[in-house]
Amino acid sequence: MTAVLQAQQLGKKYGKRWALRECTIDIPQGHVVGLVGPNGAGKTTLLKLAGGQLEPTAGGITVLGGRPAAGPAQLARVGFVAQDTPVYAGLSVAEHLRLGARLNPRWDSVMARERIARLGLDPAHRAGKLSGGQRAQLALTLGLAKRPELLILDEPVASLDPLARREFLQHLMEATVEHELSVLLSSHLVSDLERVCDYLIVLVDSRVRVAGEVDRLLATHHRLTGPRRDPDRLPADQHVISARQGTYVVRTDGPIHDPAWTVSRLSLEDLVLAYMDKHTADNRRVALEVRR
Repeated sequence: MTAVLQAQQLGKKYGKRWALRECTIDIPQGHVVGLVGPNGAGKTTLLKLAGGQLEPTAGGITVLGGRPAAGPAQLARVGFVAQDTPVYAGLSVAEHLRLGARLNPRWDSVMARERIARLGLDPAHRAGKLSGGQRAQLALTLGLAKRPELLILDEPVASLDPLARREFLQHLMEATVEHELSVLLSSHLVSDLERVCDYLIVLVDSRVRVAGEVDRLLATHHRLTGPRRDPDRLPADQHVISARQGTYVVRTDGPIHDPAWTVSRLSLEDLVLAYMDKHTADNRRVALEVRR
């Protein structure tokens, strides 16, 4: 099966600052991929590299087996909806659809018109007069009507109220099933990702901390609660992700037999926060530097 996205030691540098570095991932097709991390972690940079809007400083990236934005055929295979759900305020809904038809060789006019009708959008209304949720739905329609194989969404619901977010994500999931799309979706809202994503990438400090299928990640991560101890004294197959006051999040493929521990499952939010635990990461980095 062709990977939807492959990156090897991918990096992007702005001046002296790395926005993304040493990124190595291999995402199979057919997933809704959630990309999460704190502000400045490199999420938008990774998405723009995948969409061909940026060139790498280091390493390489392929999307659907080809170089991003390598030509018209490759561009037609990828849809991109940016963070501000870009639409033209002065153009009507119908004018957006006509523009989409002129710019995209695989454009599905019937699907676009039917979707606009189902959403209850008046084709004569200008985009600048639409609500935030309606503009987001219009931008999603433009992305879907391209008939892409991969749809990239950069924080598409960040500015929407909870009801508009839920409606947007519901429409996204319906379209994903109907059109057999692969989706790469960034968001700060883990609850939204938990609702729609089956594959997760966590970016922290411009690096990939973990990537994999959600079910597999949740099955191999555990919370251990018990006596305080040096994390280095835990079994070698229990990799400590975060440690705070006698509570550890560990990753392991094996069973945990030590009766001193109370073992509990993690939610997706728990897992994400464990990898984003900068306090633990900083302490571990200092400890390593001291040992050197």
